[in-house]
Amino acid sequence: MARLHVETWAPDYGTPLEPDLEMAPEDGNVDVAVEVDGAWEPMPGADDGVPVVAFVDGVRRIDARLTVDDPDEGPVAGLCGSFGVGAVVWRRDERRSEIRDVRVERLAVLGGGRSEVLPAAGPQLTYRTEAVADHDPASLIRRFHGAMRTAESDLAEELALAGYFVIADGPLNQLSATDKVGYIKSHRAPYLPPDRLKVVPELGEGERTPLFTIGQYRRYSWYSRLGPREGGHSWTGVVRCEVSAALPLQRASVLADRCAALLPRVASAPQVDPRAPQNLVPIAALERELRRRLGEPGLVHRGLREAVARAVPV
Repeated sequence: MARLHVETWAPDYGTPLEPDLEMAPEDGNVDVAVEVDGAWEPMPGADDGVPVVAFVDGVRRIDARLTVDDPDEGPVAGLCGSFGVGAVVWRRDERRSEIRDVRVERLAVLGGGRSEVLPAAGPQLTYRTEAVADHDPASLIRRFHGAMRTAESDLAEELALAGYFVIADGPLNQLSATDKVGYIKSHRAPYLPPDRLKVVPELGEGERTPLFTIGQYRRYSWYSRLGPREGGHSWTGVVRCEVSAALPLQRASVLADRCAALLPRVASAPQVDPRAPQNLVPIAALERELRRRLGEPGLVHRGLREAVARAVPV
């Protein structure tokens, strides 16, 4: 019998279940037999004692909306925004964590292929300019968000190549053969067929599904539960993870087992995080620090207006 539940996430953060059927794979495009060729059951995680884990994430903020007032072409929309990326390095062997490799970038995005340079609003408020060809406001957001995702991906790859086990918040962009896991908090498509999807509600804390692949993506994926359901719905605390299919299958299985065992240890609690348990404690701490590094929004906005006003010829 179906039951109604109040979602644990605060409403301002949406929901961990955000269906988008356009993202669903075509029939026959999912391989559920890459690891287990037969009936599926929940699989226990296994902590192999990895000594250091690096969590990578980014935050972004629209600082101001822009308008290029061209007397010939008419007004052209733009935006300027700031984003920061960084990492929390969890040294399990030393029982300590540190935030490192923080990078803050300022970006102005203009429509219509415009290339006007935004005047500097101070030593910490210099924006580089990028242009999009069309005038669709959504294109401005996509270019801005894409720049942050690229910066996140580059940092995750650097740390993985340096020998860290990396958990990157969000899907993977660079599909290299490194120990790097994409961590996806919300679910937008039913990737599995019904006979395999029914295994997800059966997962216990620290367990995962077998690996599967989606045809158009070069990655192994799996579902895992971060904590006990405690009266929640059947997908409460479930996340999806992925690694590059450039890795050998055996290595992908090791990383999946490792994640299933480790992630519950850093899952957040409802009383301290509005996106608990999916928003991991290291990620939440990193987000707070990155937002601080972006600067106070009101001061940034005022600085931008004053800088542009000074640059306009009288």
